[in-house]
Amino acid sequence: MALDGIVTHAITQDLQRCVGARIHKIHQPTNHELVFSIRGAGMQGKLLLSANPTYPRVHWTTGTYVNPMEAPMFCMLLRKHCEGGLIESVRQVGRERIIHIEVKHRDELGDLSNKTIVVEIMGRHSNIILMDPSTGLIHDGIHHVTPAISSHRIVLPGSTYTSPPEQGKLDPLSIVNKQQFLDALSDTDEAAPLYKRLVDKLSGFSPLLAKELVHRAGADVLPEAEQGSEESVVAVWKSFATFMEQVKQDIYKPTIKTNADTGKSFFSVTELTHIDGEETVFPDISACLEGFYGNKAERDTVKQRAADLIRFVQNEKAKNITKIKKLEDTLVEAKDAEKYRVLGELLTAYMHQMKRGDTTIELVNFYDEEQAVIKIDLDPHLTPSDNAQRYFRRYTKHKNSLSIVAEQMELARTEIQYFETLLQQVDNASLGDISEIRDELVEQGYMKERGRRGPKKKKTLKPTLLCYTSSEGVTMYVGKNNTQNEYLTNRLASPSDTWLHTKDIPGSHVVIKGGDFGNATLEEAAMLSAHYSQARDSSSIPVDYTTIRHVRKPSGAKPGFVIYDNQKTLFITPDKRRIKSLACQLK
Repeated sequence: MALDGIVTHAITQDLQRCVGARIHKIHQPTNHELVFSIRGAGMQGKLLLSANPTYPRVHWTTGTYVNPMEAPMFCMLLRKHCEGGLIESVRQVGRERIIHIEVKHRDELGDLSNKTIVVEIMGRHSNIILMDPSTGLIHDGIHHVTPAISSHRIVLPGSTYTSPPEQGKLDPLSIVNKQQFLDALSDTDEAAPLYKRLVDKLSGFSPLLAKELVHRAGADVLPEAEQGSEESVVAVWKSFATFMEQVKQDIYKPTIKTNADTGKSFFSVTELTHIDGEETVFPDISACLEGFYGNKAERDTVKQRAADLIRFVQNEKAKNITKIKKLEDTLVEAKDAEKYRVLGELLTAYMHQMKRGDTTIELVNFYDEEQAVIKIDLDPHLTPSDNAQRYFRRYTKHKNSLSIVAEQMELARTEIQYFETLLQQVDNASLGDISEIRDELVEQGYMKERGRRGPKKKKTLKPTLLCYTSSEGVTMYVGKNNTQNEYLTNRLASPSDTWLHTKDIPGSHVVIKGGDFGNATLEEAAMLSAHYSQARDSSSIPVDYTTIRHVRKPSGAKPGFVIYDNQKTLFITPDKRRIKSLACQLK
């Protein structure tokens, strides 16, 4: 993780704009995250505090978060002690990944009190803690730490706050000259790589940042045995001093770099020249962190929230696949129907040669060109006529089953297609989309409605849609699940609007509003259709497009299913940078 102490320093500086503002609203959308609505002092925004074990972070956010119907206890506690409170300061503890937000709040009796919100960004040990600075007592933490979990520190209501253990490293901002730098590194293992010596000695330095400074000094091209030379260390001092001067002046270049070979992304407050690949520069550290973590964190949360939904849909799909296999076996058996008709005809023709009690009979098969003799099994308890009828009934049963099996197989294939579409929709879903997919399965009778406390949630008549604006200024809508697709295609769109969908691939309905657009808009809409489909990572994806007047839903069809004609097909490869450059909002 590259969210080190230096990045935390940049975050703390970015949060200084909320000093003097008030915490207007507090929400807790997930078990690990808080969103503060900040107003006043000439600014307004949303501040995300996350103790997610995988994606811990703090930054300003423009994201949309779905809040639970009932606020969790920790959220209620924060509202009691901090909502409406004035933010007096935001500071970093040393160069550690710990931020203290000091809040002055007036309680229900009108008395002023001070509270400290401690945000500890420490991987799986991350936490958000509310404490009383005058007594050092913890009101509560978003994650509880019991003595069974840690012998060093306890995070429980009423316990005394203890900082995470000190690492005994030097604050890099305190190093002001070359000699201090050389003295600091002299205490480290000279045989170790230079970047590792920086990490071991300097607080807040991640391996990523240390490697970058060593690379700028040109020392990383030397063998490890030569990296400890005085010449190399002095060269690293120069790159270190230049960078730290920029940090002191709060001059940053927040960057995300994607490795060209591995596809892995990294971020930092400075350029990452030691990594070859695509670079994206952001105006501030918050935008950089949201760009790096936002989608990853949301996907992670969606997967957690939708784990049972995904499992259910996968099981239903698997059931229908098994059903088709069994039906195929039945179909093979049913193809023998003609054989039973022939046996019935032969028994009828040679009935005078049979008598009750016979178990078999050998007859000349006059349907065979070579007039071969065929042996037919008989039921000794039946009359010759009943034995013939027995084979005719078997023929009729198998013949009838052919049409029934074909019908059942078609139904099973439709179900599989439906569940594949749902899996694709879950893969692209936001937290809000998940509840719509769940409600759809309840309405279709696949799932039982979850027991809800409180008032029953009213069905949304107008779902929220993704609305993009093309490079030509044309509005394009995307439906990310069947509820949204139905509303978009059957209600919102006009007959002359252009409708797009990936050809024979589960995906979203996309609509271009109006008919006045050029090739650029059509390409971008096709990219959206391909991006929000099962084939999003492929190339040359076929996308059909036609006008809404040629799109219709068959009677009794599954939600979101339509048929269309008069279409044209274009092949498109999604360009993620081009898609990201399009203005997008929820409507």
